[in-house]
Amino acid sequence: MVGETTITVVGNLTDDPELRLTPSGDAVAHFAVASTPRAFDRETGKWRDAETLFLRCSAWGQLAGHAAESLTRGTRVIVQGRLRQRTYETKEGERRTVVECEVDEVGPSLRFATAQVTKAPRASVFAGAGPSADGLFARSDGEPPTPRQGEEPF
Repeated sequence: MVGETTITVVGNLTDDPELRLTPSGDAVAHFAVASTPRAFDRETGKWRDAETLFLRCSAWGQLAGHAAESLTRGTRVIVQGRLRQRTYETKEGERRTVVECEVDEVGPSLRFATAQVTKAPRASVFAGAGPSADGLFARSDGEPPTPRQGEEPF
């Protein structure tokens, strides 16, 4: 959307992504990324860590399921998304404002690691039934999702 603040953050996951379903059946994964910038201090000849940024992130739909299935605590990730500010009221009646990232893309950083990419089957609609034993996007009858009529399978 025009005028939105986009951000790219590289950092480590502080915990495993938490996958939940909304009352309407939409999948959402919540996770936090810790990013600590480093700078070389010429006076001391050493690297110096700056203050760590902790950014709460939300991924929706198939991205939520893929993130929860693929990423774990400590994984170095690259997150791209849009900053969102929301205000809420606590149980004590205090108004609070938080800034979060609504994730468009997330994946492991390959700077210090390797990864094997497996293409997930394409689901026409993410069924809100939650993960099954046969996989996160399998149909209730255990068969893989079928493409819509006229739609390419990949």
